[in-house]
Amino acid sequence: MKTKSVQEKNKEALVHLKGKFHYKNVMQAPRLVKVAVSSGTGSQIKKDKKRNEFIAERLSKITGQKASPRGAKKAIATFKTRQNDVIGATVTLRGKRMFLFLDKFLNVALPRTKDFKGIARTAVDEMGNLTIGIKEHTIFPETADEDLKDVFGLAITIVTTAKGKDEATAFLEYIGVPFKK
Repeated sequence: MKTKSVQEKNKEALVHLKGKFHYKNVMQAPRLVKVAVSSGTGSQIKKDKKRNEFIAERLSKITGQKASPRGAKKAIATFKTRQNDVIGATVTLRGKRMFLFLDKFLNVALPRTKDFKGIARTAVDEMGNLTIGIKEHTIFPETADEDLKDVFGLAITIVTTAKGKDEATAFLEYIGVPFKK
């Protein structure tokens, strides 16, 4: 028996959540809008000029889409950054790439995480979005062959149209996000 993909579950969310939240229309049911994958380079940018390029290239490999650089909003002397210095990279996924990435993330990468016991339900915010911090990008199969000295963390934000925290949690649980029991 074939398991359903995230895209199929996204379409069936109305039928599954109708009884609990009393939806009358298809447009009331929550759906996925986008997935943002981002990583900051931190204090490494002054020591290693190639770090930004390395992180952008790895994010592009992981997501299948080119990463865009993000600049500093303000100059902060303590961190030795100037305004518009590149301090990170981000990728915003929508449509087919979003669903392919979520399938890979939920079914392949998360189970490979060391000591993974589930995502805390408190990670869902009041606006219905889920943000997950990943300590090592090496959990993705595209980066399995790399050196252990170049490991970096990243944040994955799943944006939904849910109107509240409980609605978003029920929807994300239905599409396959492994929450803690």
